[in-house]
Amino acid sequence: MIFQLVLIYFPALVFGFLFVRNYCKEPRQFRNALYFLLLCLFAFCGLSIQFDAPGLVLLGLAAIPFGTVALVAFLLANTVVVVKREGFSLAHALPGLFALLIVAVCVAMPVFVMLQAPPAVLLLSLLVVMEGSYVAFTFAALLLYSWLYRRLPKRRDYDYIVVHGAGLQGTRPTPLLAARLDKGVELWKAGGSRALIVASGGQGVDEQVSEAQAMRDYLVGERGVPADAVIMEDRSTTTMENLRNSKAIMDARSGANAYRAAVVTSDYHVFRTAEYAHKIGLAADGVGSKTARYYWPTAFIREYVAVSAAHKWPFAVVFALWLVPAAIALFQI
Repeated sequence: MIFQLVLIYFPALVFGFLFVRNYCKEPRQFRNALYFLLLCLFAFCGLSIQFDAPGLVLLGLAAIPFGTVALVAFLLANTVVVVKREGFSLAHALPGLFALLIVAVCVAMPVFVMLQAPPAVLLLSLLVVMEGSYVAFTFAALLLYSWLYRRLPKRRDYDYIVVHGAGLQGTRPTPLLAARLDKGVELWKAGGSRALIVASGGQGVDEQVSEAQAMRDYLVGERGVPADAVIMEDRSTTTMENLRNSKAIMDARSGANAYRAAVVTSDYHVFRTAEYAHKIGLAADGVGSKTARYYWPTAFIREYVAVSAAHKWPFAVVFALWLVPAAIALFQI
């Protein structure tokens, strides 16, 4: 009986082992998201086999088309809400564009087959479907793991709390940035108010002061944080610069690898920030502040694009796999 269960759950056990091993070694890696989703999928299949319930697998397969239709409808509706509240821009239209891309990928291949399109067109459609399937899988994996990562227990005894900038309204933090600062203060108090808060953000061309200055003024003037507990990093313009510049400040004060930090950003941005911190050798936990629900899809799609841009090689692998049927088809022609 035990041997039979091991066989049934063997794929889930393999990916479970890989996930646990890599998570314990370093939780801030993209591969953890892939391992975790594969673990869940194979565990679900194992349950259907163990309890002789093939309906579970059929239900899961049926959920793919229905879930796709529901996702497209949700993304289109969300685009309308975001544009109404935030105004039109390419970034705010991302959910709608993503929905249209999903429709195009799902519809193109069957249409071309019915129209008996030239082999070259069919092959290109196959490549789009293969790359699109990878995107769908990794998007779901990152979404699930980002949710898990934000909810896993974090330390409390930080030496530094780095808060990332997020735009200003005049000389005051935007609601999004204020939420990050409030989360930073929450961590600071939970750790006995002994950590130093690093306000990280430069001055944009349309901003009156640096984000770091506005953040410091908010922390000291409105949240009661002592002025000597706030350090300003006012030269960065990107997430990576936030981390590199803040790390340089912390290294200079405490010595490299001699401290523990938290990096505070919006919840949708936590995993990418934590992954970047890992890349530059910064020992830090990612901690997220709440974001308006209507804005979440737009923000997370942008995060997925940024994470995918940093992991291009799987797209090349999919392309290499596509070359096999492409070569066979061209040889037959």
